[in-house]
Amino acid sequence: MGAQANLAPVIIKRKKVIKGGGHHGGAWKVAYADFVTAMMAFFMLMWLLNATTEQQRKGIADYFSPTIPINRISGGGDGAFGGDSIFSEDVLARNGTGATKDRPTESNAARGESGENDALEALESELLGRGGESDVMENALEHIVTRITDEGLVIELFDLEDAPLFEDRSLTPTQLLQDIAVIISETSKLIENKIAVGGHVRSNPIVLANSPVWEVSAARANEMRQLLERAGVAQNRVKRVTGHADKTLISIDPMARRNNRIEVIFLRDIPRN
Repeated sequence: MGAQANLAPVIIKRKKVIKGGGHHGGAWKVAYADFVTAMMAFFMLMWLLNATTEQQRKGIADYFSPTIPINRISGGGDGAFGGDSIFSEDVLARNGTGATKDRPTESNAARGESGENDALEALESELLGRGGESDVMENALEHIVTRITDEGLVIELFDLEDAPLFEDRSLTPTQLLQDIAVIISETSKLIENKIAVGGHVRSNPIVLANSPVWEVSAARANEMRQLLERAGVAQNRVKRVTGHADKTLISIDPMARRNNRIEVIFLRDIPRN
């Protein structure tokens, strides 16, 4: 017992182990992963811009900015919410253009601002939804962009470098434009709105004393009107035909082919204030 009492006490030290690489930690790994993800997204964006048409890019943009299903003016009806419309002829008095026995509409209800937008959007969807029908449709859609404005549904038809709508600096429509006229005519049967046609041309490479841009743009718009009527559009639906010369350019380069275009506008029945 005496010998054991003289032994030195045993001291046990417990070393605290700090994991994670000290003060460096793993934050750099997270930052690097975010950087790689951002670069991948950037290169995918660059690829999409080069691999898609203008119309396809518009479709992708619309996918990420969907329209709100509830409009400022909603009259019920037999649509998504059911019930009767307060604008229909059998419920209350109304102003504007409503559904009547002499003027029926597709939904048999009054066409206020929301109904007008629905009709134009349906026409736009029908036109753009024909992309997979044939090679002719695929080629045609590369020349078409659409937008809904205060004036109505604007269908813009434009030249591409290797595929113009008219023979170069002439009034002769190509087969491509004739095919597009047939497509628009068939689609236009969904609604009865009036139609306006406008022509735009690119600037001349040199300044001419008597530039023909006004005459050419107006004549091309009138040629488009004739193509639509020959394809089945009633003559009384065309409200105006105008030439805009080279005064409203799309491309920064005034001589770019992209400035050669025809606009077919399905006008609103109810003008906006």
